[in-house]
Amino acid sequence: MHICFLCNEYPKQGFPHGGVGTFVKTIAAQLIDVGYKVSVVGVNYENKYEEINEDGVSIFRVKKHKVRGLSWFLNAREITKTIKKIQKDSPIDCIEASELGFAFITKIPSIRYIIRLHGGHHYFAEAENRGIDKWKGFQEKRSFKKADAFIAVSDYVGYKTQECLKIPFKFSTIYNSVDTEKFGLANPKLIQENSLLFVGTVCEKKGLRQLILAMPMIKQKFPTVQLKIVGRDWHFSDGRSYTQYVKKFIDLQVQDSIKIIGAVDHAVIGKLLDKAQVCVFPSHMEAMPIAWLEALSKGKSVVASDIGPGREAIINKETGLLADPYDPKDIAEKICYMLENKEEASQMGLNARKNILAKFNPKTIFNENVAFYNSIVAKK
Repeated sequence: MHICFLCNEYPKQGFPHGGVGTFVKTIAAQLIDVGYKVSVVGVNYENKYEEINEDGVSIFRVKKHKVRGLSWFLNAREITKTIKKIQKDSPIDCIEASELGFAFITKIPSIRYIIRLHGGHHYFAEAENRGIDKWKGFQEKRSFKKADAFIAVSDYVGYKTQECLKIPFKFSTIYNSVDTEKFGLANPKLIQENSLLFVGTVCEKKGLRQLILAMPMIKQKFPTVQLKIVGRDWHFSDGRSYTQYVKKFIDLQVQDSIKIIGAVDHAVIGKLLDKAQVCVFPSHMEAMPIAWLEALSKGKSVVASDIGPGREAIINKETGLLADPYDPKDIAEKICYMLENKEEASQMGLNARKNILAKFNPKTIFNENVAFYNSIVAKK
């Protein structure tokens, strides 16, 4: 079987990427290992066309167009041309993309088109209580109408997307998995006392502003507390950096307690997790965040958001603590509880590791994906 993924953030050395890129790289490697052919097509990080083979995965990065008002058309045209080229050389059985992926590409009748719901425009717009961008909303609905099948990375994102789009579609829930060997149980001897770690895009929907506002309350109880913020910067539509924006909310008394590190290579994340006493993810909304799963797989003490799929990832008070992501006081209280109750926090981490191996087991989830692909292709 030949599976093609449409993904603009497939990991490339020297460039930051998000959870979707990590997911595609992980599943692509698994598929190659069992004999599948895998291609990845996306818009390049750089202004040039690239075609490479990396660990058996054929990667096609089309030249990025930046023509005002026409970029969407030109980029989609290049992706369609590339898919047709691949199809001619080695017929594709199915193509997978995230929510907006199929909006402007031309469908090929012999290929099955799958959308994996990682959290689209309508989904996050409602969660963040902001209006739907008409253009992005149009693209998303157009893309959904072209899909033959749907996978949701959590029950919540599947049902909520149905509600937001008002488009009836059936979906199968297949959770994101995590590399449980790469993110194996951390050595507690490596933990740095009163250290907090956030990993994710530095943006409003990740709850960073509320976390920063919680820091003075945490420092009152734990004067030596240190927070590391790791992740790529996000920019407003006018080009302003969110990192610079959120710095305005850092109280003078905690300036020396917060370090915004920026993007790092994914290989470094494991080492940062090893050193953290508590990992904090106060997102306003997620679909099924891989950063959470990586910390839980490490057996870390985790404070995360009691929102959306939060309870699908974490069993509150058993494998971690869930907090109101809009309430700095609640975030502070949950973090302080973890710092104060080390034995209980450590046990939650061990429970989390067991839960990851049971519920997010990479072999089980991979087999679910393969069964889904086979069932969809069989319907052609």
